[in-house]
Amino acid sequence: MVAAVIAFVSALPLAGTMWQLAPILLIPALVFLWAWRAGTDVYADELRVKALFGSTRVPWDRITELAPDTRGHVSALLDNGNVIRLTAIDRDNLSRVLAVSKQEINRPD
Repeated sequence: MVAAVIAFVSALPLAGTMWQLAPILLIPALVFLWAWRAGTDVYADELRVKALFGSTRVPWDRITELAPDTRGHVSALLDNGNVIRLTAIDRDNLSRVLAVSKQEINRPD
């Protein structure tokens, strides 16, 4: 969010030179909105994955697996085979997500 604000303020002189360049301010504004809006809310009965437009609610009983990828991003594998990437959840805070949700951890052998 801070980077988007800095980019917006930095683009003001450029956008102020000609009115045709004013739309350049939309780029940092959209980045700011995405950073403010996107994320994953964890509740005892469901996950709510939010994006810039819309959100997806996933009950815990539909999630079969939470798995980090090689870059550390966590995805949820659903019982119908679909995969949802959990925005703002990484390998480091996965244990806190499970603690808040009161879900048990089953590690593969």
